[in-house]
Order: sequence, then C-alpha cells, then structure tokens
Amino acid sequence: MTDTTLPKPDRSEAIADGALPEAFDRLGLLEALLATSQDCIKVLDRQGRVLFVNRGGEVALELDAAGDVVGRLWPDFWTGSDRHLADEALEKARRGETCDFLGEAETMKGSPRCWHVTVAPIPGPQAGMATILVQSRDLSSSRIAEERIAALAIEAQGGARELRASEEKFRTIADTMPQMVWSTLPDGFHDYFNARWYEFTGVPAGSTDGEGWNDLFHPDDRQRAFELWRRSLETGEPYEIEYRLRHHSGEYRWTLGRALPIRDGSGRITRWFGTCTDIHAAKRDAELLALLSQELSHRIKNIFAIVQGLIGISARKRPEMRAFASDLRDRVAALGRAHDFARPHSEASRPIVGETTLHALVREILKPYPAMEDGRIALIGEDLPVDDKAATPIGLLIHELATNAMKYGALSVDQGVIRIETSVLDGTCALTWRERGGPRIDGEPTHSGFGMQLANSSVDGHLGGTIMRIWEPDGLVVSVACPVSSLLRR
Repeated sequence: MTDTTLPKPDRSEAIADGALPEAFDRLGLLEALLATSQDCIKVLDRQGRVLFVNRGGEVALELDAAGDVVGRLWPDFWTGSDRHLADEALEKARRGETCDFLGEAETMKGSPRCWHVTVAPIPGPQAGMATILVQSRDLSSSRIAEERIAALAIEAQGGARELRASEEKFRTIADTMPQMVWSTLPDGFHDYFNARWYEFTGVPAGSTDGEGWNDLFHPDDRQRAFELWRRSLETGEPYEIEYRLRHHSGEYRWTLGRALPIRDGSGRITRWFGTCTDIHAAKRDAELLALLSQELSHRIKNIFAIVQGLIGISARKRPEMRAFASDLRDRVAALGRAHDFARPHSEASRPIVGETTLHALVREILKPYPAMEDGRIALIGEDLPVDDKAATPIGLLIHELATNAMKYGALSVDQGVIRIETSVLDGTCALTWRERGGPRIDGEPTHSGFGMQLANSSVDGHLGGTIMRIWEPDGLVVSVACPVSSLLRR
C-alpha cells in the first residue's frame, strides 16, 4: 500500500419548428431522446391502458417486448400496497392535473423496484385531455434505496435476536440490489461487500476487506478518492465521488460511489454504509451526445459563415448595396454569437463568458433582430451579474422566445413590441417577457415545439426555476423565476 490508499481502520405535428435549420430532423431527435432515455416512459389512453412504452421502459420493466404490456391497464402493474397511489394519480390526470408519487412495484420478472412516478395529461387537438404521460424513474440504485439499507443497518444494532434477523434481512436486500453495497467500521475499515461487488470485480470473497479494495481503483483516481473519503471520515459529511473501478474483465469502468454515516442516539458514528453504481454507459452516452451537439453546432456555424461570404460576394457585384450588405452581415454574425449561448452545452463546450450581466446577455441574444435596433424591444428593471452557469439556459430561453415571436408573435408584424422586465425579491430573480401588438391570440396552442420544451427543461434543470405562460388575446406573457444563486457559480 502507498500513502494514497484509503484509511485503514404520436409522431405528428406536435413538434413545431424551432430555431434550428429547416433540414434538421426534429422528429428524429425526439425519437432518439425517447430511445436513449433510461426512464420508463409510457403513454396511456383515458382508461389507463398502455399505448406505448419506450426502449428504456422495456429495460426498466424487464420486458421481453413492449407488446407484453401494451393494451393492459397501467394500475394493474401495481400489485402491492401502493396500488391506490397509481389509481389516484390516474384520476388526477383525467381531471387535467399533474402529480407525482413514490411507490414500490415489481418488474415483469418479479424484481422489486422503487419508482418515482410523474403522471401528466397530454392535451389533444381539441380542448381537453387526449392521452396520459407516465414517466417512471427507477430509484432502486439511488439515495432512497441507500437510505432504506441504512435504516435496516440501524435496526441491526438492536438486541441479539433482532440483530441476527435484521442482519439477515439486510444482507438479503443488499444482495438483490442492482448496485454494489459495502460497509465500514467508524474508522473506515471495510468489513462487508454484497454479492454484486464480487460479481462486478471478480475478486474472491473477503479479499477486499480492510484495505484490499484500494487496489481496484484506477491509479489516477486513488489520491482524489482517498482525500475525499478521509474528509468524510473526519467530518461525518456524506461521501460522493465518481471514479474508475476495475471490472472483472480488466476494464476500468466509471462508477458513482456514495456513503452515509450511521449514528447512535448520542450522534456518534457507528458505521458507514455505501454503494457503488456502474455509470460507465451513461458517461459514454453523455460524451457521445456532447460530441454530436458540438458537431451540429459546428455545421450550423459553417452555414452562418457561408451566408456571410455570399453576402460579401453579392455586395462586391452591387456596390450600391454595400451599406445594406454590411448591416446584414453584422446581423448574421450576431446570430452566430447568439447560437453559442442558445445551443445545449456540456461543461467542456460551455462558452467562457466570464462575469457579465443579465441585461447584457439578453441584448446580445436579441441583437440580430431588427426590432432591437428599432426600439420595439424594451429591457428594463434590476440588472444582475451572471456567468456561464446561467448563460446557456437563459440564452436558450430568450432565443426561443424571440424566434417564436418572429414567426407567430409580436415580431412578425411591424407594429409589435416586446417588454422584458427583470426584478429581484427575497433572493429570487424574476424575468417577465410581454408581447403586444402582434396577431391576436385565440387561446393556448394545443402543442409546444421541441425548442420550447428544451427551454423549459433548461429553466427547471439548470436554473432550478419555474416558467409560466399566459396566452392573453393581445400577446403572450412569459414569467420566469429562479434563485439568484443559480445565476453564478460562486
């Protein structure tokens, strides 16, 4: 051992045009997202019968084929005590409400699973609900499952008879977990690994007790893992890290390691219980998606460059058009800069903007639109500093709103105006987008485009905020709220 070892002790019109090129296959992208999602995504009819299950759902439910469940009533899969949760969620969806719940249900092969389920109505072409969307996420390998194991571990500290029963119960459940489970003494000395650990690593039972497990870390990850684990042992803070662990094939696979301390009545740590989850495929898929996104962005920016070149060539042939051509080239260049903020990013590809302000970022995104120069877009209110953490989701949202306004809203006519107002109250940043003077709105559209769905996801997932739309007759009003702390990394 070295000093870096751990311590001893409905494919349809539903996808509207967004800001991407006309040749971009949005339906194909949506299908790809459904195909690559590891969540179980189902579409039900009003009676609750299954109409569709994605590939991730087939895997999560351990199905041989989607046809095994299509046509069956979804609540019937909840055969245990949580059946009423599914019935209640289905009834709420019929009333037009969205809800979620946590429940336990077995897969089609009888494997116990803990699920986080979201049930939402899907509007139809007419007013009212057409179908129901059910998204189920397997939490068996998440913190909830880990906390349940920890609770069993606490039980195991009871009397002698209860101790044996609880330990047996703990080991039975731990061995059926889809991820590796381990425990240590308070000083970090490893004394238990479940069956999944030995299946993954291929090492003999008991050979990794104590310090033996350290040799399974990738050499480049040992020091980092050691320092973080030592800090958790010293402070009692939960342990969480991604590292590479040697698989029985000899390959090093990316793994998510987590551990929580178990305390007695006086707060003293009596054990540590942890899990290792194989995330190698997920990281590989994420890297592939990032690469594809960068390649798509590169091709789009090439198109911008070609357009600029064509404008320049045309201007040289028509000298009287040079002023117009120069203005047009500036707008195309600004559109290219806006694209850098509006496209999805990985941590590596995210634009480095340093610290700027919310207003400056919005102006940069809207700079290509003539209405900005004409004074028909007003930006008022309290300004705030932002950095690259918030630049992409905000840029994506503003770019999508402006694109839709140019096609269907206030910017589609010469007299239309947009008022953007920002404010801060009690640690919350609010942004309101208000359109006026555009075509009359007769009601909320029956579907939303993929670009707006992506913007919604950015506000919710990246900013931890909320977004609300009001379809007033004289123009769309969009209200966004997020914590001020989400605008900066510090």
